[in-house]
Amino acid sequence: MGNYDALLILSFGGPEGPDDVMPFLENVVRGRGVPRARLEEVARHYLEAGGVSPINRQNRDLIAALRPTLDIPVYWGNRNWAPYGEDVVRQMRDDGVRTAAVFATSAFAGYSSCRQYYEDIARISLPGGPELVKLGHYGDRPGFVTAMAERVRDAYDRLGRADARLVFTAHSIPLRHATGAYESELRHSAELVNRALGREPGDWDLVWQSRSGPPQVPWLEPDICDHLRKLDGPPAVVIAPLGFVSDHMEVVYDLDTEARQVAGELGLAMERAATVGVHPAFVAMVGELLAEPEPEPCSTETCPQV
Repeated sequence: MGNYDALLILSFGGPEGPDDVMPFLENVVRGRGVPRARLEEVARHYLEAGGVSPINRQNRDLIAALRPTLDIPVYWGNRNWAPYGEDVVRQMRDDGVRTAAVFATSAFAGYSSCRQYYEDIARISLPGGPELVKLGHYGDRPGFVTAMAERVRDAYDRLGRADARLVFTAHSIPLRHATGAYESELRHSAELVNRALGREPGDWDLVWQSRSGPPQVPWLEPDICDHLRKLDGPPAVVIAPLGFVSDHMEVVYDLDTEARQVAGELGLAMERAATVGVHPAFVAMVGELLAEPEPEPCSTETCPQV
């Protein structure tokens, strides 16, 4: 697998039980001035789901799917909760790893979705190695596109409505951070998935979810729930969380709870497509990335600094 001694899955992290929820959220927002009331609101979302983030299980599932396909060891570290990236890199050094590829569980350009992972790598790197090499964006890779298209097709089959409107979602970000390639990469990926489904060009919407900032700060819009309220056409919709590779709590709450409630109030038949998760095409794509030459780091024009 290229010149790498190991693969590090670098992810966001999430609580493993009710006692972890508030400390985890405090890690996520440290230094950002998020009001306590907002943290308590989000904490309720986690606690209603048992205090466990689904992202951890899906990362473990991804590692289990990858290990039989690779001839190098696979490690897992997080930004905001155990196993912390810095602890895992220390273990990698003790294990004799010299150069490791870093696969971020975020497919697209942007600050939080890419640049911050470079910052993580700089923060967790240790004297004497291992050297950590972040792999590139993959939202346009055939493995990602194929996996997402099949997840969407499965959702259409469950809904039984071929005329349902296809609505892709991604995490909203403040407009001041939306100066790079985040939105353009998402739109390109959406069209590739749409094409893989054999649909007419442009026969989809891209909208946003999971806004968390103060109301006076403009973020990417429209929000998924606002979009559903204004949707014209047949009374059916398939929502596809294109901007997520696994079921973050944002996917579970914002789509499976809030958006589904709004759809029900509107009499709108709704089905949510799964994330790519451990789809075989997505798992194979990781191996393909490892076999390629070392990628050039992203420019600040593509993935801006904040």
